[in-house]
Amino acid sequence: MTAPARPHAVLFDFGGVLTTSVIEAFTAFGASIGAPGLPLEILSRDPEGKALLVDHESGRIGHAAFEAGYAERLRAHGVAIEAEGLIARMQAEMRPDPETIALVADLRAEGRRVGLLSNSFGDDCYAGFDLASMFDAVTISAEIGVRKPSRRAYLAACERLGTAPEETVMVDDLPHNIEAAARVGLAGVVHRDAARTRAELAALLAPPAEATSRPA
Repeated sequence: MTAPARPHAVLFDFGGVLTTSVIEAFTAFGASIGAPGLPLEILSRDPEGKALLVDHESGRIGHAAFEAGYAERLRAHGVAIEAEGLIARMQAEMRPDPETIALVADLRAEGRRVGLLSNSFGDDCYAGFDLASMFDAVTISAEIGVRKPSRRAYLAACERLGTAPEETVMVDDLPHNIEAAARVGLAGVVHRDAARTRAELAALLAPPAEATSRPA
């Protein structure tokens, strides 16, 4: 029996992978309003807050509508706050991660197909990133109408990248997104820092010569 072919392409998440931690940024925002854990709690445990996030990331409501709804949920939890500019305040501590950005460039230089699969958040979350030049394919949740961890998001990203799921590795900072990717056949790396992700990808991926010999 021949061993199954190793994957040769990579999909990267955006927030918390190409940038510094989203969780730390949202916690810092919470600290600035006197409630460090509240912003993430609303998005993960408050039913109305969770629904707002799903609708926004899926493109059903826009930037301003999310801000208005999220400000209302903060007020319901005792924090009076203006809606306008809320997303920018939540993302204020997020910065590009140059080491992961360099990893993306290195993988492409090896001849690999490299794509982005991101759950969008606000109108300006990708500002400062030339995604079209960084990646072979870019898949944004609001543009396709479905978000991770939906299986359709991973399949759409693979289709745009021109690879089958079993030929592809997903890099994401959230374990449940990696678990969901595995259910449709992608290998996965839970991102903690660029060095560890680089090492894990080196162990998972086919040698560069094999990647460059496959059709795009």
